[in-house]
Amino acid sequence: MTAADFLDGQILLIDKPLGWTSFDVVNKIRWHLKKVFGLKKIKVGHAGTLDPLATGLLILCTGKFTKQIDSLQAQQKTYTGTIFLGATTPSYDLETAVDQTFAIDHITETTLKNAAKTFEGVIAQKPPVFSAIKKDGQRLYDLARAGKEVHIEARKVAIYECSITRIDMPEVDFKVVCSKGTYIRSLAHDFGKALQSGAYLKTLRRTQIGDYSIADAISVDDFISAVQ
Repeated sequence: MTAADFLDGQILLIDKPLGWTSFDVVNKIRWHLKKVFGLKKIKVGHAGTLDPLATGLLILCTGKFTKQIDSLQAQQKTYTGTIFLGATTPSYDLETAVDQTFAIDHITETTLKNAAKTFEGVIAQKPPVFSAIKKDGQRLYDLARAGKEVHIEARKVAIYECSITRIDMPEVDFKVVCSKGTYIRSLAHDFGKALQSGAYLKTLRRTQIGDYSIADAISVDDFISAVQ
C-alpha cells in the first residue's frame, strides 16, 4: 500500500497484545506510518477500547475512514475469557489485588449455567469504578486510584448470548455476545453475586466486532513489517 491508500482510508484489524492500551496500538501504528511514508500527520483511531489486560480484535481506521469509527463501535461484539470464582478485586480484574474471598462449594454446573442465562437480554449494568468513563471531567480510574468514592449510574446494555464453555473450579470459561458499552469485568463481578459468591475477570479476548473476526487480524509487529 502507498501513503495515498492510508490517507484515503483503510480498516486495519489488529490483534492487540496483552499489557498494551488501545491508544498504545494507535500511537505505534500512526508513528510507523508517518515514518515509513514521510508524512507530517495522518489520522488513526480505534473503534472500541480494549483494557490493557485484554487481548484480541482491535479495529483501527486511518485517514478518511476515521469517519466510520462511530458506526463500527455500534456493532455487536463477541468475547471469550475466564472468570475466577470465590474472590473479588476492586477493579473486577487482575489490575488490583483480591480484597475479599467467598465460598464456592455450593456452586454446581447447573447453577453456573442457569446463572449465566439470567444475564441474557437487556440488563442494567454499572461500569467498574476502574474505567475510563468521565465524571465531572475526570476519569473514574483516576478518582478510584486516588481513593475517592464515586457514585456510578447503571446503564442499559444488551447481552445476546452468555454461555459457560468450560468448568474447572474455581475457574470457568465463557462466551459473551453483547452490545456496545458492555463491561465484561462488571458482568464477571455480577456473575459472582448471582452465584451468592464473588468473582473477577481473569482473562478476556475479543474475537468479533460485527462481521470482523480475530481470524483476519494480524499482530502489531506483523503490520509494521508489512508496511516497511
